[in-house]
Amino acid sequence: MTLEAFADTIVPGEKRHAGDRAVAGADSGGGAVAAGALDLLRDPATGLAPTLDSLVITLNEHAGRYATEHGLEPPDDVPPFVGLSFPDRTALVAELTAPEHPEKAMWVGLALFSNMAFDTGAHLATAEAFQQGHPGLLAIGYARPGPDGLWRFPSFSYGRRLADPHPRTTATGSPA
Repeated sequence: MTLEAFADTIVPGEKRHAGDRAVAGADSGGGAVAAGALDLLRDPATGLAPTLDSLVITLNEHAGRYATEHGLEPPDDVPPFVGLSFPDRTALVAELTAPEHPEKAMWVGLALFSNMAFDTGAHLATAEAFQQGHPGLLAIGYARPGPDGLWRFPSFSYGRRLADPHPRTTATGSPA
């Protein structure tokens, strides 16, 4: 729940159900959590997987301190970070990612991967992400593949062809 709440603070989304405590519901549509932030964070390729348990403990310690400093009553039924309101979560994350914070690097890293899950669906093949209705790719208007699963672009991104294809390029676009 703590990692979901952190990811939702970075790229907010709508609650998944009425009792959802991790996702604050600060925005409509799917955010980082719906985009698969936890799957990306847990992926061994990120290098974060072995540190996630420690990050959760440390983030909740910071949330407990933040709550005490701001006269907030910590919840008994959810982890301290999850129990913070969305504005308080945002304020704490801003504090943790500030240039002068000694732990900035690890919190910025966690934020970057949360954002990456939304912006790119890096833990999924792009075609698979579209099949699953990936909210980030849809929100940024990423081009969908054709019915055959291939991407073709009838117009050039710069408004003109930049170069002719190599003469030995195959019909599928592969170099010969």
